[in-house]
Amino acid sequence: MQSYIKLFAIIIITSLVSIGFAQTTTSSSGGADALSFPYMAEIIGDNVYVRSGPGTNFYDCSKLNQGDKVKVIGKQFSWARIVPPPGSFSWISIQYVSIDSANPTVGTVTGDRVRVYAGSDHVEPLHSTYLQGKLDRGDKVKLLGEQKDDYYKIAPLSFAYLWVSTNYIKPLPDQPVEMPTPTVKPPTVKPTEVKPTEVKPTEVKPTEVQPATVPKEVLKEVAPEPDTPETLLEKYRALQKQVEAERTKPKEKQNYTEIKNALTMIAENKTAGNAALYAQSVLKQIEGLELALAVGKEVRLQDEQLQNIRERIAKTRTTKLAEFEKLENFAVVGKLKNFTTYGPGHYRIVDDSGKTVCYVLPSGLSQIGLSKLIDKKVGLVGTIEPHPQTHGALIRFTKIMEVD
Repeated sequence: MQSYIKLFAIIIITSLVSIGFAQTTTSSSGGADALSFPYMAEIIGDNVYVRSGPGTNFYDCSKLNQGDKVKVIGKQFSWARIVPPPGSFSWISIQYVSIDSANPTVGTVTGDRVRVYAGSDHVEPLHSTYLQGKLDRGDKVKLLGEQKDDYYKIAPLSFAYLWVSTNYIKPLPDQPVEMPTPTVKPPTVKPTEVKPTEVKPTEVKPTEVQPATVPKEVLKEVAPEPDTPETLLEKYRALQKQVEAERTKPKEKQNYTEIKNALTMIAENKTAGNAALYAQSVLKQIEGLELALAVGKEVRLQDEQLQNIRERIAKTRTTKLAEFEKLENFAVVGKLKNFTTYGPGHYRIVDDSGKTVCYVLPSGLSQIGLSKLIDKKVGLVGTIEPHPQTHGALIRFTKIMEVD
């Protein structure tokens, strides 16, 4: 009987040693990827972009520098999801926010499922399309004192997360996790509702503290919604409105670059459904708009060139009129030269340095008589018009006179 008891004791001791060894091995093998969220991290570069989403195709919201601290609460591929650092903000439509005149820094949401978008100093509110979450009627937001393009700038809510590349952060597992500051001052808690002696400071670790003091009606824990055919269709409609708004601007101020990038993301999304087809159609529309802008710009440049040519001809004419008082009826004065590029009967006028002033064509005059005036200084009477082949000026003359 004693031998059975000894054998049983040996089995129990062996099992405990194995379990302890396995726990030691597991705990010592974890690296940075094994860190549990949330944890604090340090920025290890300068001018590191903080983006609205997990990728370089998302617009940047701000920048961080060497030594800045961030709170990491999740990870997607090579991007860390962080609590918005100081200076971050969001946008909400003023259509769904009511402001109390007695407390102008706090707004009350007046609609349901009102969208909140990631804010950026480099992207206009209308183009800030990354959805951070939604609020319902009665929810509170903290206003940051700025209204722009029918949007209020507000402090980030609890569902507002931003992203930074994991290539530029260093985890600080031993540093206590800093909890985010509530966006709106919570209501006063009665002393009878919380007993200070119920929780000892040494019993609560920094990483285990929950934001229980933040009222649910102020801050909502809403996970960022993944893109669905419905949300992508809403994004498409918003981008379509942006295209129409851009078209109302002066031609020289129209810019469709950001809108095209956003539409391309929808068009290339295999789960977008009809939104992808609609986005492709608008992209073709933008292509036509940009082509029209390019053609218009080219026409304006040609008009400017023609105007410069006309001014140069007028200047030359004025100079020659000062030399020949009897030449006030001449459209141009200079040496007559052959110009056979476009066939016989074409001529050009050059100044004393041999530079072409304009191109000329006779109207009802003998070519034989004109041949005698080649390389001679002449005055022409006629009309000035554009010369499409050379982008210069053309004079159709009815009279020619040697003035030298």
